[in-house]
Formats: sequence, C-alpha cells, structure tokens
Amino acid sequence: QVQLAESGGGLVQSGGSLRLACAASGSVFSINVMGWYRQAPGKERELVATITRSGSTNYVDSVKGRFTISRDNAKNMVYLQMNSLKPEDTAVYYCRTNSVVAGLEYAYWGQGTQVTVSS
Repeated sequence: QVQLAESGGGLVQSGGSLRLACAASGSVFSINVMGWYRQAPGKERELVATITRSGSTNYVDSVKGRFTISRDNAKNMVYLQMNSLKPEDTAVYYCRTNSVVAGLEYAYWGQGTQVTVSS
C-alpha cells in the first residue's frame, strides 16, 4: 500500500503561480510513475503530468510551457510547479502513483487539493 498526501493548493489570481507537493509513504519502494491529475466541476478527471523514476516527463498539451513536474526519489515527493495560471486551470488536483509488485500494477490516489484561479 502507498499513501499519498497533497499540499499547496489555494486561491490565486490569473497569471499567478502555485506549487503543489505530494508526499508518498508506505510501500514506496514499489513506486514507478508519479503524476498529477485534475478534475474540474462537471468534467472528467484528466492527466496533467507524469514523471518516471528516471525523470522522464509527460504533460497534457494545455499545460506545456506553464507547468513543471519534478520528483525527489530520496524524499518520496513529487511536485507540480504551476506558472501563468489561468481560470481554466481551476480544479481539484490529485496525486497518483503507479506501483509494481510481483508483476502486478497498482494505482494509488491522494485525497486531492483544490486550486482556484480567479480572473
């Protein structure tokens, strides 16, 4: 089992910045990919960014050039630096990890942190 705890959400004006953090605990040795997803009201949850243990990253097109995902394997942390925020970035942001144990893949989710961008 992996437990995830997000922090860093809040209210920010359009054009502002926020940094989200996610701390993983439990069976952290099994973690491979870490990532951030978001869900806006009335919309499906969508991938924002992912990062592998080796540091390879992937972003949804709408955040490329504005958001940066990073990871500290020693501290079992993943971060999301969000710059040039727009009202359409308003959502609950969730941390997710993919772990592999005995050849089986498991996904774990955090509780989410609210990000609100005012225009």
